[in-house]
Amino acid sequence: GGASPPPGSVPLRSVTSGIQAWDLLHQRLRATAEADEHITMHHRTRVTRVGQDADAAWAVTEDGRTYRGEVVIGADGHRSTVRAAIAPDNPDAAFAGYLIWLGVADESALTPGHRYPHNFDILHGGEDVLLGYPLASHRGSIRPGSRRMGWAWYDASRNDLLRQKGSVRGTVVQHSLRAADIPKATFKELTAEAADLWPAPWREAILDSLERRDILGTPIAEYVPERLVNGRLALVGDAAHAPTPMTGSGFAASMEDADAVAEALASGLRHGTPLPRALAAYERMRLPQVRSMVQSGQQFSRSFASQLV
Repeated sequence: GGASPPPGSVPLRSVTSGIQAWDLLHQRLRATAEADEHITMHHRTRVTRVGQDADAAWAVTEDGRTYRGEVVIGADGHRSTVRAAIAPDNPDAAFAGYLIWLGVADESALTPGHRYPHNFDILHGGEDVLLGYPLASHRGSIRPGSRRMGWAWYDASRNDLLRQKGSVRGTVVQHSLRAADIPKATFKELTAEAADLWPAPWREAILDSLERRDILGTPIAEYVPERLVNGRLALVGDAAHAPTPMTGSGFAASMEDADAVAEALASGLRHGTPLPRALAAYERMRLPQVRSMVQSGQQFSRSFASQLV
C-alpha cells in the first residue's frame, strides 16, 4: 500500500474517481514489471502455440523458440492463442454487432465558454450512445489547462465498413480500424453526425479528434467462457472473458483474475498440491462470476445491435 512507484513511472491520477487513462496505466504496469528482478519481459515476441505434458507447459514463438515452465497463463486478449488449447471447441470471441469510435482530445480543444467536464457522462443521440470521461494529461497532471477528454461513441450502423476493411470476418473480430483505414467519406459523415448528435463539451472533443484524424474504430467482441483451465494452462483477462466495455468491468475483472490465479498457485505450492489441481481451484472460483459479467453485458449488446436490423 505504501510502496513508491518504480523509477520512471507515472503517478496514477484521476480527474474523476475510478477513471484512468490507459496510456498512463500501461506505463505504470510496464515499469513495475521491468523493475521486478523475478520477471523477464520479451518484447515483440509473438506466441504461435502452447502445449503441455505431465511435467511442464510451454509456449512456442514465431521465431521457433520454446519457453517452458510449470504453468502457462494466457493473458493474450480477446484473440487469444492460449484459449484454443484450453477450449478448442469454443476458441473465438464473437463480434457483438457494433463498433466503438475512440478518441482523446486536449482540454485546449474546447471553445471559449465551454467548461471542462468533471464527470463521466453517458449520452444518447438517435440510435447511438456516447461515453465521455475527463482524463489527466499525458504526464498525469490534473491541472486546469493540461487535462484531456476521452470519448467512446457506440455505433451499430457501420458493420459493412468493418467487413469491407477486414476488421470482421464471419463472426470473428480481426483488428481495429485505424485512421488510415477509414475512408474520407466516413470522416465527413462522422463530423456531420457529431455536430448534430452530441452536446458540448463532448462535441468539441470529437470534432477535434476527427479533424486531427486521431481516432480508432474498435469492433466489439464478446466471449462467454465454458472453461478457464486445461491442466497446466489457464486464461485470465479478455482471453478468459471478453465483455462489452459497457459493463465497465473488464479491467477490474482482469485484475481479480490475476489475484485469484496467483493465490491459487501460491496455495498449491505451500501445500504441495499439484499445480493443475491448484489451477482447477482458480477456475471453480472465477468461472461463475466472469460468465455472469459477460452475459449481463450481452443484454445491452443484443438490444443495441438489433436497433438497425
